[in-house]
Amino acid sequence: MLEPQTASAADSGARPNPGWWQRWVMKPQNWWLPLLLVMLTGLGSLLFVGSHTYIDAPPRVDFVTKNGTVKIEEEAIIRGQLLFLRTALMDYGSMFGDGAGRGPDFTADALHRMTYAMVHFYASEQPANDEFTRDAVLARVQVELKENRYDESSQRIFLTDGQAQAVDTLRNHYRQWMRSEVVLVLPGIGKLTDQDFNDLSDFFFWGAWVCVAERPGYDYSYTNNWPFDKEAGNEPPQQVLMWSLFAILGLFLGLGMVLFLHGRFAELAGWKGKSKDSAPVVKARVVQFSPSELQRATYKYFVVAALLFLLQVFAGVVTVHNFLGLNWIFGVNLSELFSLAAARGWHLQLALLWVAACWIGGSIFVMSTVTDQVPSGQVKLVNLMFWLLVIMVAGNLTGVVLGPTGVLGQWWNFLGNQGWEFVEMGKLWQGMLMGILMLWALILWRSLRLVWRRERAWALPNWLLYCVIAVMLLFISGFIATPETNFAIADFWRWAVVHMWVEAFFEVFATILVAYFMYLMGFVSHQGAARVVYIATLLFLGSGLLGLSHNFYWNAKPVATLAVGSVFSTLQVVPLILLTLEAWQFRQLPSQALARAGVPQVERAHSFAQSSAFLFLLGVNFWNFMGAGVLGFLINLPIVNYYEHGTYLTVNHGHAAFMGVYGNLSLATIVFCSRYLISAESWNDTLFKRIFWSLNIGLLLMVLMDLLPVGFHQFATVMEQGFWFARSEEYIQSQAFQILTWARILGGLLFVFGGVLPLVYFMITRGLKLKDSKIDAEDIAAEAEPA
Repeated sequence: MLEPQTASAADSGARPNPGWWQRWVMKPQNWWLPLLLVMLTGLGSLLFVGSHTYIDAPPRVDFVTKNGTVKIEEEAIIRGQLLFLRTALMDYGSMFGDGAGRGPDFTADALHRMTYAMVHFYASEQPANDEFTRDAVLARVQVELKENRYDESSQRIFLTDGQAQAVDTLRNHYRQWMRSEVVLVLPGIGKLTDQDFNDLSDFFFWGAWVCVAERPGYDYSYTNNWPFDKEAGNEPPQQVLMWSLFAILGLFLGLGMVLFLHGRFAELAGWKGKSKDSAPVVKARVVQFSPSELQRATYKYFVVAALLFLLQVFAGVVTVHNFLGLNWIFGVNLSELFSLAAARGWHLQLALLWVAACWIGGSIFVMSTVTDQVPSGQVKLVNLMFWLLVIMVAGNLTGVVLGPTGVLGQWWNFLGNQGWEFVEMGKLWQGMLMGILMLWALILWRSLRLVWRRERAWALPNWLLYCVIAVMLLFISGFIATPETNFAIADFWRWAVVHMWVEAFFEVFATILVAYFMYLMGFVSHQGAARVVYIATLLFLGSGLLGLSHNFYWNAKPVATLAVGSVFSTLQVVPLILLTLEAWQFRQLPSQALARAGVPQVERAHSFAQSSAFLFLLGVNFWNFMGAGVLGFLINLPIVNYYEHGTYLTVNHGHAAFMGVYGNLSLATIVFCSRYLISAESWNDTLFKRIFWSLNIGLLLMVLMDLLPVGFHQFATVMEQGFWFARSEEYIQSQAFQILTWARILGGLLFVFGGVLPLVYFMITRGLKLKDSKIDAEDIAAEAEPA
């Protein structure tokens, strides 16, 4: 069983006396107190930002002319938002910088077009065509744009003559442009009426107004003067630079404190706290292992995960091909069969789903090592959850395709595509996913309760259950907003799901799995693994929950979020650097454990049974530092994020961090569990090592040859010509962007043909080569116990 192991007397005698640190922070009986403080602080911050998101949300009211004529109705803005979501335009372009990067950012584009429509209108009143007159007109336009004419008593916003003219200009532009250009990649746009296009345009006008009109009581807009557009008068205010400096200061202070504590108490936590007596998992034990029926039942999750991974990559390839104009194959326009919005929606949804399938199967597998007993009906519940997952995935992917086409009519939000980036799945499928998460927690609890001991509340199996429950509770955030909710408010709830899943509790869950695998491989004691999880949880939640605010710099959230987000999002680098410090010790674990077990050096390379899984865990370490740490820090400072938000630098960080960390961990889960389930003669460590290097070198090539350089180029373009231009079709078709996008193919080919396809082939074909199950399952944890 998973019993905490006791270190040897010699080992314990070598440890320093930690004093207060041991009593109040590291003593397991007191772990609940630091964790509770971190959770309460994070939830308090979330409540503060959430409440002020409602209080300080930009008004969504009628826009009227000087004589009181309603130019834009509040209902038109709401209808425009509904059309924006129903047609999945957030998977084509973006709003307030959030969304896809193939099309324009509609707020930035509308703001720039509004500015020049007003300049043209006032210039026609002053025929003199000289530089001074043009400058005077532009200065007048900037003043009018910045002045907030919202009248709270009448709940109206008054427009100047120039702004009223800009409303008509925008309507004409978006109607013509969408009918001639956007319809080619989003066929559902062709079903919209003239009134629909007017409503969409009015929604974009409202977004542009939010970006430029000064927030009441301040000298900058609701979005802190984002996006950068010199002609519109939008430039970063002073507090953006000030809080960037505070963030750097906070980083060095936080890093210094953590490094001091790491140096002082490293023997109490991290991989240095390994068991001196544990024995590594050698091949003979894996060959002799016979899985239980419950453990065999998890294999289908890994097969489905591999297939979903393939589909995700396919959707990504289709998306990139559209950037290159490769929409036609054998005379067929792919966009008519599989629209760009559907492809990107698949790419984002499948990233979550294939990782989730791995983690569900992996957690059930490792939880089965806790006890020889299997709760009555447990296998049936695992199989039921699998088929619910299959139905949910099929319904979700179908809905993402059909929703934007208009086929589902008024059911688009319930059965189709909700239209929110990362939260595309229809409400029905979202509800099914919540049910799956609840069933997942129930299955883990049914196994855990057989060995539940109150005094061991922080054992590794307990951590798994706690984290799954937390993920389930956070998912409630995805059900709060409706399609009609003020965009600034709805986006808060969208990020509450995305950020706190990915950058807080997903990081914790990843650490739990890594620690569990290290324990089961025989490299660390159960107690030492639990300590690693505890320290990582404090650091990830301590920075991650408060760091949520860095997503709210520019999308019309309260000004305090700039302060909170800048400091704590920067501190998110600290736990990643700490993991990097442990990386060398982590890398040496197999050789050290084999040496302690008396395995001769010449045999060590071939005797360790989980060498392939361990290789993927090393990949997790590398990308935690590079993708999440370096490339994440690169874009988090407010002054940098002001110019890069919505550019390829964000895409670069997202790909490197998600695939590098969660992708490698998910593949490690597949390999670790499958190693026990597949017959020895059908296993192929050499193949998996080729898969590892193909995937990771391919990812690195995509980062270095396309995503990172094009991100820097786009970043420079923003500073030179404005964000609107860096997201325009003219920029997308520019020589630099196109050449760098073509360069991604080299890494992509290696990634797909060297990694993804061999993985899928192996998992499918080995489904017929599984070991026979036995009634009384051996506990894999026994292999981590002293020989």
